Amino acid sequence: MFDLNDLEVFVAVVEEGGLTPVAARLGVPKSTLSRRISQLEERLGQPLLLRQSNRMLATEAGCLFHRYSRQMLDLADQSRIALDELRGSVSGDVQLNIHNAFERGWLPALLEQFVREHPRLRLQVVPSAAPPAALQSGQADLWLWLGDCSDQAMRCERLGEWSVGLYASPAYLARHGHPKTDTDLKTHFFIGDDADDARAPFLRWLAQQGFTQIFRSNEPAAQRAAVTAGLGLGFLFPEQTAPGLVQVMPPRPEWDVPLWLVSHVDLHRTPKVQAALAALKGGMQA
Repeated sequence: MFDLNDLEVFVAVVEEGGLTPVAARLGVPKSTLSRRISQLEERLGQPLLLRQSNRMLATEAGCLFHRYSRQMLDLADQSRIALDELRGSVSGDVQLNIHNAFERGWLPALLEQFVREHPRLRLQVVPSAAPPAALQSGQADLWLWLGDCSDQAMRCERLGEWSVGLYASPAYLARHGHPKTDTDLKTHFFIGDDADDARAPFLRWLAQQGFTQIFRSNEPAAQRAAVTAGLGLGFLFPEQTAPGLVQVMPPRPEWDVPLWLVSHVDLHRTPKVQAALAALKGGMQA
C-alpha cells in the first residue's frame, strides 16, 4: 500500500512542475517533499522525476505512475464524498479558489463567519489568477470567479456583475492632466494585465483602444500599487481602491465583469460544498 500523502505530493510536483510551488502551497519545507519522493522512488525501485533547469519532469515510469496515482487519489476523494453524503453533515476539507480581486473587502469577514458556523469544516482559501477551466479536477471544490466561465465540465452560476471604474493618483493627474473624454485618454498611460487573452470586458476594451500600457501585471495588488505610485491610469474594483485615489471615469456597463460561483459537477451536491455555496450567495446578496 502507498501512503496517500506521498501520492498527493508526487502528483502535485508533477502537475505544478517543481517542489517550490508545492512547498509554498502546502506550507512545508522542500526538503520534506524531496524526502517523500525519494522514499517513493526507493520503494518502486526506479526514478520518477528528473530535474531540468528549474523544473522537475516525470520520467517514463513517472508518467505511468502519475496516471495511476491520480486515479487512486480521485477514488479516495470520491469515497470521502460518498461518506459525507451518507452522513449528511457539513464537515471535512473545502478548498475555495478565489479571483485575486477578492483578497480584500467583504469576503474575509464572510468566510470567518462561515467557519465559526461550521466548526467541523476545514476551509482553505487559495487566491488564483488561473481561471477554473485551467485547473484539474481535485485541485479545488469551488471557485469565486470574475470573468468568463464557459467550461462545460463545471457548474457555473452567475451571481451578477461587478462594476469597475478608472482611477489615478493626484500626482499622476497633476503631471498629465485630468482626462474628460475617451479622446483625451489617447495621450495617457495605463496599468494593464499581462495576460495575452484578456478575459475581463474592461481589459478587452483597453486592448481594442490601443492605449499605451506602461505597466502590466495579473496581480490586482500590483496594479493598485502602480496606480497609487502614479505610473498611470488603472481600472479598479470598489474593493481595490486605496485612500487618495481619484476616480477619473465612473463605471460603464461595457466594463462590468460577470461574477460566477463555479463548482465541479461531481462535488456540487455534497453538504460541505452546498453550505459554502449558500454562504457565498448570501454574502453577495447582503
